[in-house]
Amino acid sequence: MVVVGGGFAGLACAKTLGAAGVETVLVDRHNYHLFVPLLYQVATAALSPADIAQPIRRLLRRYSSVRVELGSVEGVDTSAHEVLLQDGRRLPYRFLVLATGSVCHYFGHDDWAPHAPCPRDLPDATAIRAAVLGALERAETSPDPALRHSLMTFVVVGGGPTGVEMAGALAELVHHSLRRDFRRIDTREARIILVEAGARLLAAFPEPLARYAAARLAKLGVEVRLGAAVKTIDAEGVELQNGSIASATVIWGAGTRAASAVEWLDGVAAARGGRIPVDRDLAVRGFDKRIFAIGDLAHLDGEDGRPLPALAQVAKQQGQFLGKGLAGALRGTQVPDFRFRNRGNAAIIGRNAAIFDFGGGRQLKGRLAWLLWAFVHIYLLAGFERRLLVATQWLSRYLTWQRGARLMTQADGVRPLGPDQRSGPA
Repeated sequence: MVVVGGGFAGLACAKTLGAAGVETVLVDRHNYHLFVPLLYQVATAALSPADIAQPIRRLLRRYSSVRVELGSVEGVDTSAHEVLLQDGRRLPYRFLVLATGSVCHYFGHDDWAPHAPCPRDLPDATAIRAAVLGALERAETSPDPALRHSLMTFVVVGGGPTGVEMAGALAELVHHSLRRDFRRIDTREARIILVEAGARLLAAFPEPLARYAAARLAKLGVEVRLGAAVKTIDAEGVELQNGSIASATVIWGAGTRAASAVEWLDGVAAARGGRIPVDRDLAVRGFDKRIFAIGDLAHLDGEDGRPLPALAQVAKQQGQFLGKGLAGALRGTQVPDFRFRNRGNAAIIGRNAAIFDFGGGRQLKGRLAWLLWAFVHIYLLAGFERRLLVATQWLSRYLTWQRGARLMTQADGVRPLGPDQRSGPA
């Protein structure tokens, strides 16, 4: 077996194959498994990168039949049944599992990316953290009121779960955690603006939960602008169809697409968002049940006729299911059809507030939903040590309102202040 990608889907598949004693190679361009749902907490200084990432080798070391190889895949030779790596290596496979995950999607405006980073990997999250903290540092020393206003205006694009969680966490950081740290500026005067092109926030959630989220964001001091489609993003800020916002810090949370993989397979037409269409057994059509796609990369309709969402629970279930199915395939049995079991869709809106949609009209909101969200995310973290560490940090942050990961480094792209950004005489 060759599994490409060490995210939720690929790691779950490799673990399941390893538990069955199947010879497996997992390939990833990073040496770590990343808990993507908590990246926004790294971006807002609530957690450190090491809190949500674990070395893949450590997570798989108990499975002696699983080998980890660091490398970037550049193609698949489907006739020779080999995976082609960028450094020239070729990995033969009997079965191939593609689990490359997803990346930020700017809907044809990739030129916006340098001005509006998106939290999809550790470098993205630390760059956002540095941008937020750096903007406040520059505001503290700038004598120009207009520049200070721009520096203290933070725009989050996208009213889905990513945007809502980012905006809420950013408001807590700026309006509460940092309010006593500066002398010349009052961080409580900073503006956090959440812009959404649609008519309401959280379109995938029921209307009552979306209204609750909007009310909680307003209580945190977040300005929500609906029906505000983005026209341009540049170094000066954001231009909307109905106005513009001068901002030195714009964060993108408006969408993702499948990571590059469909072009590796000749004859496969990508579905919406660059995803690969798969059969009910997660096999890619046209490759004799030898190539499979799972997680954010796979396009598969659920029982309601809508494509399964790009969520961690979907990826993990598919990885475990396919691992068992392929282990059985080696013994001559067919991989059965996959069936997704919805454990609920959730979003957190700051302190003591979250929403859960379990489907079928079952909903939960408020403090109890927030506690359930925390429990679920701690449980999903890889390794007992990480679970204990994150739980302890969350408890400390809850009691003190403080965030300990407020560091900026040159590696995060922080530059010394220019002459126009320094203060005048004291």
